[in-house]
Amino acid sequence: MTDEALRYETRTVKCVRGMEARTAARWEQDGWEVVSQKHGRLQSELSLRRPVRKLPRKAIAIGGGVAAALVVVIVLGATGVFGDDSNGGSDAMADPPSASATAGSRVQAPEPSATSTSDAKAEPAVLTAANSPELATLLQLGDYCDPSIDAFAKQYEGRTIAFDGSILKMNNHGSYATRYDMLIGAGDYSTTSNRGPSFQFEDVNTTFDMHYTGDVPDTIGEGTNLGVTATVGAYNPTQCLFRLKPVETSAR
Repeated sequence: MTDEALRYETRTVKCVRGMEARTAARWEQDGWEVVSQKHGRLQSELSLRRPVRKLPRKAIAIGGGVAAALVVVIVLGATGVFGDDSNGGSDAMADPPSASATAGSRVQAPEPSATSTSDAKAEPAVLTAANSPELATLLQLGDYCDPSIDAFAKQYEGRTIAFDGSILKMNNHGSYATRYDMLIGAGDYSTTSNRGPSFQFEDVNTTFDMHYTGDVPDTIGEGTNLGVTATVGAYNPTQCLFRLKPVETSAR
């Protein structure tokens, strides 16, 4: 069989200069033949060809039959999907699911569990050193201007706290004779050491504004130890004053 009777497929491959023989051997294993080579400074270019294999007539006939069978299958499948026109497409165009069925098939959002609800309710209404590590740390600070005081005030503003405290200073509020600004310290009164912030009751009288529980003291003043329950107010970092509003006060 002459070359003119054969049909060839061709391609061009490149390789590093000096690797022509190895590259040609690799392609020749797949039936390719090196027709020509071009050499450059860094790489070479090989032109390859190989005969196109002709299929026997029997294989062509079998392949044609398989293709025809696939066409029939596709047509039948399309008919099943889109329905027969004589039936008006009733099978294919089925009624959409009802609203109730669609709603029933939707994934329902989980309802709040009893655990999560109980956890939310478990948060104490009044923060104390026993149930709040943050408050316990606050009451033990050695620096009444510590930056953590401002952070605590912003986080718990409006919340109620309770602690054992004492009156460190008590001055008249402005020109009032019966209203005072009280400086409250944490723990028992001491002239040598104090812990915690400089709490302040601002513009209060010594009777109704203190909301006493239990035995009402005859008088209070500097050095009086109190049980304090109060609402967290604002902190003034310039004066280092942490304002509280009395909720309940008891003598101790």
